[in-house]
Amino acid sequence: MTDNPDTDQKKHLPTEKRKADAARNGDVMVSKELASATMMATAAGWLYLAGGWFFEANLGLVKQGLALSADDHRNFTPMENAAQIVVGIGLPFASLLALTLFTAIASPALIGSLGWRSSSMAFKGSRINPLSGLKRMFGAQSATELVKAVAKVLVLGAIGYWVLRNELPAIMGLAAVDIKIAVVRAGQAIAGAVFALSLGLLVIAGIDVPAQFLQRRKRLMMTDQEMKDEMKQSEGSPEMKNARRARQHEMLSNSAHKAVSEAAVILTNPTHFAIALRYRPGIDAAPVVAARGRGEVALAIKALAKERGVPTLEYPQLTRAIYFTSRAGRTISEDLYIAVAAILAFVFRLDQALAERAGPPRVDVPPDKRFDEHGRRGKA
Repeated sequence: MTDNPDTDQKKHLPTEKRKADAARNGDVMVSKELASATMMATAAGWLYLAGGWFFEANLGLVKQGLALSADDHRNFTPMENAAQIVVGIGLPFASLLALTLFTAIASPALIGSLGWRSSSMAFKGSRINPLSGLKRMFGAQSATELVKAVAKVLVLGAIGYWVLRNELPAIMGLAAVDIKIAVVRAGQAIAGAVFALSLGLLVIAGIDVPAQFLQRRKRLMMTDQEMKDEMKQSEGSPEMKNARRARQHEMLSNSAHKAVSEAAVILTNPTHFAIALRYRPGIDAAPVVAARGRGEVALAIKALAKERGVPTLEYPQLTRAIYFTSRAGRTISEDLYIAVAAILAFVFRLDQALAERAGPPRVDVPPDKRFDEHGRRGKA
């Protein structure tokens, strides 16, 4: 048997935790084609913006190296000449280096893979395992990379042929013009070729990035068991429990906290609605809705009731009936007295009922007090 689950069992999209864990382990979106395209586009932009500066600096360097005067042997300053050469050629190269460094950082940031992950540099025995190497060489991933490489050669070869065919007459005529004009025209031809090639690489990257996204998502797909394990891990962690408890407490006001604490029983839907019922014999003429809520508020009421030891019972129809017919602080509807009385009687003698192993009573809700979760009357 294999440790990896079968592909057909992975039918759930990866959760954010799964993606974060994979990223920490070095499994991130990577597109070599996007990196190549952005680097080539940066080079093309640099040639258009700073190419003239670079070629002028080279032209000045050539002139300086070939020019001699009668005073050179008397005013020989090698350090000054060297500094002029470094500044003249170094500044254009420094601008290119800065743009390249920026592109190297921005390229992974475009696909959300920015950051240093030391775990990806850790030793892994599978990297030097011959069987794993053969599997990578002859696997589906290698076949995909081969197809991409062939497509790249064909696309870039076609672009290169088109550029060369259009620029060949101008290139052949450079020998007949002034050296300065020839250098400028050669620079323009090179910049045009790089720009055309960068467009081709951007087209390839536009296909590769979605493909890499789909491959990674497929790789991180989760099975039913993985979803359950992650949910247990998240729900069971002390941090998650504390955060959930704090959020639930924040959702209830101080009066609601007091109302739930004084309630005799909590009726639930089980998760959509919650009703806190209070009945104090001799004080309350009828059962009172101490607090009520739906959604997150209902979950908060249930959590608080569990902390305070208030009994919680599931009566979906009755809970919805009270929720849609009564407000907090008001008594319940008269035609629900019998159903609620049976439940309160059970709660007040709960110890005896448990000793006798008697379950909660069955109650009937009048047909005109039956609602669905959206408050539509007459629904079961």
